[in-house]
Amino acid sequence: MPIRIQSELPAFKTLESENIFVMTPERAMSQDIRPLKIIILNLMPTKIATETQLLRLLGNSPLQVDVELLQTVTHVSKNTPQEHLTTFYKTFDEVKDQFFDGMIITGAPVELMPYEEVDYWDELCEIMEWSTHNVYSTLHICWGAQAGLYYHYGIPKYNLDEKLSGVYVHRIHDVFHPLMRGFDDKILMPHSRYTGVHRSEIRKHDDLLILASSNIAGVAIVANKNGRQFFVMGHAEYDRNTLANEYFRDRNKGLKPQLPYNYFPGNDPASIPMLTWRSYATILYSNWLNYYVYQQTPYNLSDIKSFK
Repeated sequence: MPIRIQSELPAFKTLESENIFVMTPERAMSQDIRPLKIIILNLMPTKIATETQLLRLLGNSPLQVDVELLQTVTHVSKNTPQEHLTTFYKTFDEVKDQFFDGMIITGAPVELMPYEEVDYWDELCEIMEWSTHNVYSTLHICWGAQAGLYYHYGIPKYNLDEKLSGVYVHRIHDVFHPLMRGFDDKILMPHSRYTGVHRSEIRKHDDLLILASSNIAGVAIVANKNGRQFFVMGHAEYDRNTLANEYFRDRNKGLKPQLPYNYFPGNDPASIPMLTWRSYATILYSNWLNYYVYQQTPYNLSDIKSFK
């Protein structure tokens, strides 16, 4: 089944060329089915690339998905054309009276800043609070996951000795959890961050479960037992070359980054990275959409109840 997006969105042609089932709103209107309403709060600087990555995964399921893109108004994006934001993105004031089956809150390159010093922190807190009663299930990614754990549960982040960058092996802790269905005992996932959270802090909360972790990268996937919140510390949505682009960007800035772990064949940055995590990413997003958005959300979205 298709993902419903505007045909003018840059991701449309890319996904269509990959045989991802995309559909225009005009065609979708002719079908007698209620699509899932998903809103993506995109905090990444490379918004167009992030849109494409997430829409690719959301579009690879047997469900029709209607996507809204959300931006903050308290931060001016320097890497995305204003015309693109004006055309395709909504502000919180424009959606705050609506209800959504699911929400995705992306990462952001502000990890080394205290949360309260991020210029859009107050707005983000308002949106995260809103998500507890206007969204059925919210998926938080990387810094968005750390910010969500901090806001909702008071779990702090900690600076790492050096940037965690690479593709890491993770062990699944609960193979029978619906979000983990179809996974092998071990999965691969990229990480790209300077901070992390401690297992001990998460285990203080009876309503949270650690579903996957890595001996090197640490906690990777955390779930609220009620299925209304998920926190993914890595970037399952990353493309083949995303880590490479970040590495060369940092190297060109004179930052002397370490080679991404387990990424370039033979640790040769001139070689083409192997894409080893796409199947796991596809299962992760399909499971979230099916078991925690489609199966659980009331047909009338206004019937969504707050869980706080």
